[in-house]
Amino acid sequence: MGKLYDELCKDYRFKEGLKTCINCGTCTAICPAAEFYKYDPRKILDTVQRRDEAEIEALLKSDTIWYCGECMSCVTRCPRKNGAGLVIMALRNLSAKLGYFTYSEKGRQLWPLTKIMTGNILKTGYCVHPSTFDPDDHPEAGPISRWVMENKEEVFGRLGANYQGKGPGALRRIPQEDLDELQAIFDVTGGTERIQSVEKASRAKAEEMGMTFDEYTKYAFEHCSTGHFNNE
Repeated sequence: MGKLYDELCKDYRFKEGLKTCINCGTCTAICPAAEFYKYDPRKILDTVQRRDEAEIEALLKSDTIWYCGECMSCVTRCPRKNGAGLVIMALRNLSAKLGYFTYSEKGRQLWPLTKIMTGNILKTGYCVHPSTFDPDDHPEAGPISRWVMENKEEVFGRLGANYQGKGPGALRRIPQEDLDELQAIFDVTGGTERIQSVEKASRAKAEEMGMTFDEYTKYAFEHCSTGHFNNE
């Protein structure tokens, strides 16, 4: 076996997701992402099963592995209970570990998403939180979203949320001791190391592209070229 395939085999998601695949294509037929993107889970499974190092490296550097929404529809329909989505998770993890994600447009989005979403989790306890949502960064949300953000205390209060309050309730303030525990979990499980490695590779890519890191982060988050979708 090759080095990359051996690394994939160390990931329990890869072993659980690729047990007895017969390449029937059911995963592709049910996949919501395949309906919109130029994405075929069956071909990905076929590629890793061939154990060709050059093909696996190309996959790790491609946009393809970042089209998956990890919804696991593939698992619900596979006659052999394989999980293409689990294999994708393993491929993404290895791509992040090796810095290969910076080779593709969709892969480079890993850094801004890591910065925003993981930053939110460690700072607020929530993956998405109104206090960190800037309407200027999301024009697609429209003027209503801006109005909600400008009046969030009143709006969320009317909806019954305990916004930034103590005690139970939606959008409640998470105690600092709980946030410290979250950080400790990240430190022990390798999450913090993962964030640092993604940032390091992204900074190197920003320098290669002649951008400041802030420019790179914004570009990676917003830029979308043609050729990703089936209707193009």
